[in-house]
Amino acid sequence: MSQFAINLIFVGASFLLYFGIAIWARAGSTKEFYVAGGGVHPVVNGMATGADWMSAASFISMAGMIAMGGYAASAYLMGWTGGFVLLALLLAPYLRKFGKFTVPDFIGDRFYSKSARLIAVVCLILACTTYVIGQMTGAGVAFSRFLEVDKDTGLIIAAVVVLFYAVLGGMKGITYTQVAQYVVLMIAYIVPAIFISMNITGNPIPALGMFGTDLESGTTMLIKLDSLITDLGFAAYTADVPDKLNMFLLTLSLMIGTAGLPHVIIRFFTVNKVSDARSSAGWTLVFIALLYTAAPAVGTMSRMNLVETVYPNGTTSAPIDYEARPEWMKNWEATGLLKFEDKNADGKIDYYNDKSKDEAFLAAAEAKGLQGNELDVNNDIMVLANPEIANLPSWVIGLIAAGGIAAALSTAAGLLLAISSAISHDLIKKILKPEISDKGELTAARVSMVVAIAVATWLGMNPPGFAAQTVALAFGIAGSSLFPALMMGIFSKRINNKGAVAGMLAGLIVTCVYIFLFKGWFFIPGTNMLADDASGWIMGISPLGFGPIGALINFVVAFAVSYMTAPPPQEIQDLVESVRYPKGAGAAVDH
Repeated sequence: MSQFAINLIFVGASFLLYFGIAIWARAGSTKEFYVAGGGVHPVVNGMATGADWMSAASFISMAGMIAMGGYAASAYLMGWTGGFVLLALLLAPYLRKFGKFTVPDFIGDRFYSKSARLIAVVCLILACTTYVIGQMTGAGVAFSRFLEVDKDTGLIIAAVVVLFYAVLGGMKGITYTQVAQYVVLMIAYIVPAIFISMNITGNPIPALGMFGTDLESGTTMLIKLDSLITDLGFAAYTADVPDKLNMFLLTLSLMIGTAGLPHVIIRFFTVNKVSDARSSAGWTLVFIALLYTAAPAVGTMSRMNLVETVYPNGTTSAPIDYEARPEWMKNWEATGLLKFEDKNADGKIDYYNDKSKDEAFLAAAEAKGLQGNELDVNNDIMVLANPEIANLPSWVIGLIAAGGIAAALSTAAGLLLAISSAISHDLIKKILKPEISDKGELTAARVSMVVAIAVATWLGMNPPGFAAQTVALAFGIAGSSLFPALMMGIFSKRINNKGAVAGMLAGLIVTCVYIFLFKGWFFIPGTNMLADDASGWIMGISPLGFGPIGALINFVVAFAVSYMTAPPPQEIQDLVESVRYPKGAGAAVDH
């Protein structure tokens, strides 16, 4: 049986499973559409939250970033994991106690302001829309390789699948679909990792294998990898990071951005009690840990496999002939995500760091007749290509195809639901048309979902100029606008509506301007003012890590304005008090 047929079986079977769940879990009310009826079991919710949170960025991109960036890329690992800890400890139980459907719902009622609700809706839509571009792109990458279709066709297939189970089932359908997707993506991630760890180190536990001995050389695997890539002009894989300020800020930006992302927060509105919110947060951390403890090992072993593919005889002085390249390289070349250009016309794949700051290394490379790096490998293919690189069985490749697609679809569905809920519930129901019926609101939610999916698909096919910085923008917006508002709404009775509005606007505007200033205004061609010139960064702060600065500005402005104006009404202060101190494990109060 061909690899394509095997991929089709695995992916097709997973789709049939998702469709079946969607039909079984069809939402019949707004409460089922927004929060799955509010009675999801904590373990089930923990698994669904894990799938919602572990996006294509976690499944596909993170290990790829670690593979190519080494220790420096661990900021993503620490930031995303730490962000969920913040969410679990500081936000989830209190928001569940408040008993609302959406993040703008909490902000609008806590700050007794339609303006605050509207700004929260705008921030939510901006953050979720920029983040969903990456999920749709991830789905397109997976489809283009494993189903042998072009990227745009893959995006359309992904959109149709999400359209079916998200529009039909809402949060109820998405919850149980995400449970299935979690199982699929975890098996798909861990099984190849176990195989590869066994092949390289003989240890079946990837996290331990990463620190084990390489069977071929007899040396520690990390030491061998450091030696290989430094010979090629790259920084040592385990090298320290000289710019610790920006690594810290990037980690913190990812943390507060994760804690402020609405599609994860709304998962805690689906359980029955405050104690269930705490319990599901704990279960989610367990389910997340299974993938995140394996990710560094997957990245490390991917880089090892890549280098040893190009230099199969163990010495970096003898690269492989292009005509003798393995089948996996030919497969990924067809997608355009792996490219080769024979710059010196010697027929060999010269893979090295032609941007090294070591002038002696570059001079030696030039003396050998090398005229530049000839192999361009997209980070996102490292996890998906791993089974092929390691010559694992065909069914493992089919499994990881289904897993990569599941990771992208699960988070895309959660993001699209957050956008849909904000439009139908917070914008239409709470601001534009308060008299709308439950049935009318449900219809509006479904229509909003269809429109959101159509826009996300279009953006995936025609990514805006800032698409490469969607992580910085999405997490920067969520971390600088929504996270501070949620924290102050829960932990301070003194913050009033004027302070909240001023703070969110200040954090949002400053963060967006800073990121766009250095990354280019996508809608005004030719105005990429300072590009990636670090010399122009304010106080040396990278745009990728500006989220915490925007959040700090939000906090300062909100407190300053609040203390210069009248305090919130007493009933709002009493409400904050009741949210701050939940009375045990009783059912959350609906307001």
